[in-house]
Amino acid sequence: IGKTTAARALFNRYYQNFEGACLLEDVKEYLQHHTLLYLQKTLLSKLLKVEFVDCTDTEEMCAILKRRLCSKKVLVVLDDVNHSNQLDKLVGAEDWFGSGSRIVITTRDMKLLKNHDVHETYEVKVLERDEAIELFNLHASKRKSPEKEFEELLNLVVDYTGGLPLAL
Repeated sequence: IGKTTAARALFNRYYQNFEGACLLEDVKEYLQHHTLLYLQKTLLSKLLKVEFVDCTDTEEMCAILKRRLCSKKVLVVLDDVNHSNQLDKLVGAEDWFGSGSRIVITTRDMKLLKNHDVHETYEVKVLERDEAIELFNLHASKRKSPEKEFEELLNLVVDYTGGLPLAL
């Protein structure tokens, strides 16, 4: 399975164990259409089940997030983060959240995690070639085995995606 699928499964399995929980999928894509401030407001709204806070500045919103969440045990899952600024403005530092909180981040850039002092990492393993072909074929044609005329194309897809065919 891929990073997003793993993050979603983890969220669905554990969210009820927290005072607040928020899954923000595809942060990179989301920020193509919305501001970071809007994403901060979305995060707070989902975690506390409140309406959007009236705020016009990301730095001010960081202070609000810290103040409102520092005593709450929360689960935050950020999927497909691609810039350190996103982590700084969305999850700041450990003291932003109460005891027992968990922050899960998926990214393709391990340096982001190192620069943000992430304690534990887990690297999603790529599929074996046969598994990758089968998975893509299941999603593309709803069949387990590829038709003969599509085998070459499926091999190209698996090669192009580096063993993660659903990345397309």
